[in-house]
Amino acid sequence: MTTIETNAAQTGKGWNIGLWVAQGLLAAMFMMAGATKLASGSAELVAMGMGWAENAPFLLIKFIGLAEVAGALGLILPAATRIMPHLTKLAAAGLCVIMVLAAGVHILRGEFAVVPVNLVLFALAAFVVWGRTNKAPIAPRA
Repeated sequence: MTTIETNAAQTGKGWNIGLWVAQGLLAAMFMMAGATKLASGSAELVAMGMGWAENAPFLLIKFIGLAEVAGALGLILPAATRIMPHLTKLAAAGLCVIMVLAAGVHILRGEFAVVPVNLVLFALAAFVVWGRTNKAPIAPRA
């Protein structure tokens, strides 16, 4: 193996580690947030500081929770098992959409303090989409 090949392999390994860290952080965050929405009623969510849940339909809250849990699982399971690993990119893209919509709701409600969190989570999810597409794609199981 030449020096160039060794450096390329190390660079690829670094991207892979960084992407796994991002995927793990996102998965933990969205699993926690989604499970909370699935397990709690709107009054409990409002008491936790999620004011938007006060006027949101019950089924919308549950749908958002389910989408977040599915996204969290999609970030990890396809990539870890190498069974249809392209689903990891789709899960990350779906979480990007959720964060754009969440930021829009918070802006409309005047909850500007929450928007930076949405932007950071969006950026991490977009990083996963980009990284798993360009820098460290995961090959499907042979």
